[in-house]
Amino acid sequence: MFARQTFRFAQPLKQSFRKYSAEAAPKGKSLAPIYLTVGAAGLGAGLYRYQSSATAEAPIDRPKVFTGGDQGWVDLKLSEVEVLSHNTKRLRFEFPDKESVSGLNVASALLTKFKPEGGKVVLRPYTPTSDESQPGYLDLVVKVYPNGPMSEHLHAMNVDQRIAFKGPLPKYPWEANKHDHICLIAGGTGITPMYQLARQIFSNPEDKTKVTLVFGNVSEQDILLKKELEELENTHPRRFKAFYVLDNPPKEWTGGKGFVSKELLKTVLPEPKEENIKIFVCGPPGMYKAISGAKVSPKDQGELTGILKELGYNQDQVYKF
Repeated sequence: MFARQTFRFAQPLKQSFRKYSAEAAPKGKSLAPIYLTVGAAGLGAGLYRYQSSATAEAPIDRPKVFTGGDQGWVDLKLSEVEVLSHNTKRLRFEFPDKESVSGLNVASALLTKFKPEGGKVVLRPYTPTSDESQPGYLDLVVKVYPNGPMSEHLHAMNVDQRIAFKGPLPKYPWEANKHDHICLIAGGTGITPMYQLARQIFSNPEDKTKVTLVFGNVSEQDILLKKELEELENTHPRRFKAFYVLDNPPKEWTGGKGFVSKELLKTVLPEPKEENIKIFVCGPPGMYKAISGAKVSPKDQGELTGILKELGYNQDQVYKF
């Protein structure tokens, strides 16, 4: 059922180093005035940097758009549309208050709602791809699916139209160094909560978690957030490794081919016996069935089955988004 896999690592960016040189003072000249001048200048610069740093790092308590609980639905206006591929768009929704932030935590999502004319209300969860601390707006990366009522509606929206959001919907609460090594197995738009988690980890200098991503798609054009993922891998080559698998790869493709297989996961994931690891799964129903088994509900992870069970992982080591 599953094809044999090949894969590659992204190459880390070349390191550049700055060379410093110093000139000797002219013979017979005292260095004291120079030291005093440089010292005073250095002290002033140091104080400026300290004050600037303290000012820059001071946390800003911004108002939150989504507060959960009984808040109800919040209508947001579509402000920008970017076409990413033949079936994917990045949609930017602006907040009424440009200084406010979404209020989402990692990991969490938002629920969208609309009612087609003469039809039933449609509800779908989405994980924003913009940073949770970004003021003024949130971004959704949405792939349109045939007969997918919400994705079709979002793709048909024009700038200045509105849609209702509610949240946040808490998923897996993250804190720095919660696990030594996490593994993200994603398919299609299932990459969005994985990217949210990886972005949070690598934006925190105190978080030393290692991350392995296995990302399956139909074609190369279907790989969402590829630029962002490659930037993370090039910036953190020792802690982030990504493996891409395509059902229909081009001739020059050097990554994985076919489905995400047992052989590939056995090769790239940490051993089940390793302590403090976590495997996250998110993708279409077929991927869940093959890799981990499906969730029963948002609050019930269901039984662990599939490839991860066969490889010896236990229920506590796996989380299904």
